[in-house]
Amino acid sequence: MISSVSLGRPAAGKPLAMALAIGTLFSVPAAFAQDRKLESVVVTANRTPQIATEVLSDNIVISAEDIAKSGRTSLIDVLQRQRGIEVVRNGGPGTSSSVFLRGTDNKQNIVLVDGVRVGSSTSGGASWAGIPLSQIDRVEVVYGPLSTMYGADAVGGVIQIFTKKGDGPPVPTVSAGIGSYRTYNLEAGVSGSSSGFRYALRASHEESDGFSSTRRGASGFNPDRDGYDNDSASGQFSLELAKGHEIGVNFLHSDLKSQFDNNAAFDDRIQSKVSTIGAYSRNQILPNWTSQVMVSQSQDKGLNTTRTGSTHFDTKQQQVSWQNNFSVFTTDVVQLIAEHRREEVDSSTTELNRSRTTNSIAAGYQLKRGAHLAAASIRNDDNSQFGSHVTGSLSYGYRLTSALRTNASIGTSFRAPTFNDLYFPGFGFADNRPEKGRNAEVGLYYEDGKSTYSAVYYHNRLTDLLVSTPVCPVEQATHPFGCAYNVNEALLTGVTLGAKTAVGSFNLGASLDFQNPKDETTGRQLARRSKRHGTLSLDHTAGKLTTGGDIVFSAERFDDASNRTRLGGYGILNLFANYEVAPNWSLFARWNNVLDKDYELARNYNTAGSNVFVGIRYGIR
Repeated sequence: MISSVSLGRPAAGKPLAMALAIGTLFSVPAAFAQDRKLESVVVTANRTPQIATEVLSDNIVISAEDIAKSGRTSLIDVLQRQRGIEVVRNGGPGTSSSVFLRGTDNKQNIVLVDGVRVGSSTSGGASWAGIPLSQIDRVEVVYGPLSTMYGADAVGGVIQIFTKKGDGPPVPTVSAGIGSYRTYNLEAGVSGSSSGFRYALRASHEESDGFSSTRRGASGFNPDRDGYDNDSASGQFSLELAKGHEIGVNFLHSDLKSQFDNNAAFDDRIQSKVSTIGAYSRNQILPNWTSQVMVSQSQDKGLNTTRTGSTHFDTKQQQVSWQNNFSVFTTDVVQLIAEHRREEVDSSTTELNRSRTTNSIAAGYQLKRGAHLAAASIRNDDNSQFGSHVTGSLSYGYRLTSALRTNASIGTSFRAPTFNDLYFPGFGFADNRPEKGRNAEVGLYYEDGKSTYSAVYYHNRLTDLLVSTPVCPVEQATHPFGCAYNVNEALLTGVTLGAKTAVGSFNLGASLDFQNPKDETTGRQLARRSKRHGTLSLDHTAGKLTTGGDIVFSAERFDDASNRTRLGGYGILNLFANYEVAPNWSLFARWNNVLDKDYELARNYNTAGSNVFVGIRYGIR
């Protein structure tokens, strides 16, 4: 075991890292940017592969190389380093977590695994702790409303997770690591292709003793360690029947067992299972017509065991989609999409045992004419609970030079209330209405093949925003412990800056977000969202050794909608190293929270102190 390292906690106050980050971001050359090779193709923005420089939605791609080099052990930690993203975790790895995109809530974003939608219909959003980083090959994050492509809940954006695909001769991979808090990790896989058959399999086991998820003073505080263990597997198989005709199947399964604090005298536990399976047929019907049919299912299961007994909240989502792409005028694309989605809930809270269906049709057009790029799309979602909702989007881009382009877009979105928002006893209201969003943004992007940078301004107005509060402003007698209810309006505005460049053997990166996520009905800041946050990164390669570090920082936030409970700002320094000891063999190490910063992402919940993780890896990730 590698013990936790403590270097003492710095004095409270605004982190020096924030001042350094702001100064550095604006003092570097304009070429400060992101490497082209990491954003060569984006699939998620328009549900079809596109050259990144032709995508009109703001986006980032986290490559397999980025994940391996970072030494991170959880998806939440990887996402926390990206621009436009904030995270919340109720304790250490394995505990309940949330991801906020551009000030939107965890429920207001869609998460896909190889095109299969995942998430809970009760709590809303993805169960991030149950999605193991060990199964992930790459991640695409597309910002802004994508309801015309994916339907309800794509208010702040879409995060798509891709598992490994096979290509070429068999490639085995093995990795093992050990770290602070008695953390262990072991993963192995193999991928390849032969005679039109492609395959990839990967399995992993992770465990940790962890640390107490809550602090003294929290409700249900228990000073015991709250650890976790996770077993997961993923696979992709495809077969080319003939040129232009392919069938395939992919799956992901994760079984997470973790501990949390709910009672001082009991070891409370959660068992979470996240699974997906999808089967598809992709066919080139005509030279200008490609059709894809996909049938998929995802499950999100949670079993909570406390002193008072056990409760379970299980969601099943089944989806059938038919997408047709037509090439017209040589460079343009017409899209026609039809989808059916069914959500079912099975819970020990019988009021939640319900189902609903959504039938959708959508059409889109992508245009390319010299320096001009444009896209338009429209969608109708007919929900069995809330009726029809029409969303639309319009985007335009122009290349000012071969390296510099500007994009502008407008789009609408909506989010259906979760079953908890509607029916949870003493919390939900059956007459809660769907949220509606209207977003406008403009961006400037530079990419010269070596370096890139981006600056985006967005203005996202939400009506009938659903918020959760411990003090219910209506029907207090029947909702004594809080509720979910619609507020009149909220406004999410901000500027997000991203940059990365290579200078010799050094790679430099930075991001900075200025945002104002506000409930316009009360004038208060939305809970757990800061007005400033960002990152700095630097790494250096000398022969077989790569070393580097990053700083993640955030200004103060409030833990509650009433803005009475303040969460202080923080700055976290992390270091990493990778050394190639032999062909395809490498050692890696990461030292997280080097300065042992004491901070909170949620009130009275602990975060990891200074800790290290080291391991060895064989093969190409």
